Amino acid sequence: MLCRSLGSPRSVCLALGIAGVVSAAPASAQIYTWRDANGHLVLSNVRTESGAPAATRTYAVPRAETVRATRYVTANRAWQYETLITEHSRLNGVRSDLVRAVMQVESAFNPNAISPKGAMGLMQLMPATMRQYGVRNAFNPAENVRAGVAYLRALLDRYSNNEELALAAYNAGPGAVDKYGQAIPPYRETQNYVAKINKMTDTAGRAEPRPNKIYKVTQVIDGREVTLYTDKKPANP
Repeated sequence: MLCRSLGSPRSVCLALGIAGVVSAAPASAQIYTWRDANGHLVLSNVRTESGAPAATRTYAVPRAETVRATRYVTANRAWQYETLITEHSRLNGVRSDLVRAVMQVESAFNPNAISPKGAMGLMQLMPATMRQYGVRNAFNPAENVRAGVAYLRALLDRYSNNEELALAAYNAGPGAVDKYGQAIPPYRETQNYVAKINKMTDTAGRAEPRPNKIYKVTQVIDGREVTLYTDKKPANP
């Protein structure tokens, strides 16, 4: 998969070994690149029509200020919990990108996170929620994700699959949502929380992010060096 030339005789890309740059791209897929209006390098596994890049929504890449991607990018440690996220999302019928976004906003994928209000672990479980779902150790990722996703499912059921209300209840409690006529409470923290997760799981880009690394590989083809970019780890990097 050749990286598009950026105006020099040889293909050049500035983002190497970045987690999450291209989502769910097969190892054989081509990586397309361009510069946005701010000069950021944009990486995508989807070809855009002429003139379209300027209107394409892009997302920041962690620890790479000059790079953007066309799908939401999660931090490296998010991948450690991908199996748990996928498993419990499937068991509870919740979109895995929603669970992933909740986890990122709640704890930034820190299994030992503790909030000033006493919420704990990856999905920031409160003591009452822990008791409800039989969690003995909130800092155990398997227990925490199991209970957190089950609780999110219960909130979705309570509010007829209205994700915004379920998220508001996850943040402020269902009592607050009900108090304001089953609407997002007028709390700045809760409104920002819902808006942030909505942005991360925007229906315009609903395809689920599956973070990978981008590897740079140099091969000699017909006597000349060719630089390739792939999300498949080379046998001898």
